[in-house]
Amino acid sequence: MKFKDLKQGDFPAVPVEVGDPELPELTKRYAAVVVDCWAPWCGPCRAMGPTIDELAREQKGKVVFAKLNTDDNEESAMKFKIMAIPTLLFFKKGELVDRTTGLLQKKQLEAAIKKAFG
Repeated sequence: MKFKDLKQGDFPAVPVEVGDPELPELTKRYAAVVVDCWAPWCGPCRAMGPTIDELAREQKGKVVFAKLNTDDNEESAMKFKIMAIPTLLFFKKGELVDRTTGLLQKKQLEAAIKKAFG
């Protein structure tokens, strides 16, 4: 699902594809957003994909998950100093509150979500 296809008030049960232009609006629209910074050639990124998909379903209505392809969105990658992928950015009410780098297992990702959003 692409960000432009989201209607105001929608809480997607799948990760939303987002680019440089939409990222600020997405992070302000929802109180809790996890942005998965990834690239198609990245093995650990692809390995974490199913976990992100599963959590997007489980956290629907609480946390919105987004996918930002760093190859296609260099502005955001530079702005947030993404030096390695996968990197997850945690936004609370539009503000970056935490980040993780590297492949996370589901329990580790759940703990990071709890830490970032309470």
